[in-house]
Amino acid sequence: MTGPVAFASRAEEDAWWMGQALLEAERAATAGEVPVGAVFVHNGAVVARGANAMVHGKDPTQHAELRVLRAAAYASGDTRLASGTLYVTLEPCAMCAGAIVLARVGRVVFGAWDDKAGMAGSVHDLLRNPRLNHRCEVQGGVREAECGALLTEFFRARR
Repeated sequence: MTGPVAFASRAEEDAWWMGQALLEAERAATAGEVPVGAVFVHNGAVVARGANAMVHGKDPTQHAELRVLRAAAYASGDTRLASGTLYVTLEPCAMCAGAIVLARVGRVVFGAWDDKAGMAGSVHDLLRNPRLNHRCEVQGGVREAECGALLTEFFRARR
């Protein structure tokens, strides 16, 4: 766990924590995983961090968000994560958005939009669906160019 950090504005705070998620995404790329990283922050401190691990885990559910939500719930001793913020480099998919809603995450901040699978406004907005029992505060596009470039370069190198 990293100690509390103070910021002048919410935008500055979001950009800084997204930088931490980008570090996780870079680690994933180095390991041959799709470069998506995430951190869960509560009261100005990192509670959990992680990245995609589907290839190494041979498990399609090993998305960065799910790994971080599991670790945050374990670290906090609670399955409800309403008072924290999840920072993730890519807009959550349906699986991850569902888990975010079930964990009652208070706020989600993501970097790159995902026009093919994004569930925070691109394909659908599961995170703020008024029919569900929980809706998250959502901020998209934070350090979008950096997050998107990491993904683009990863897939370009694979072709």
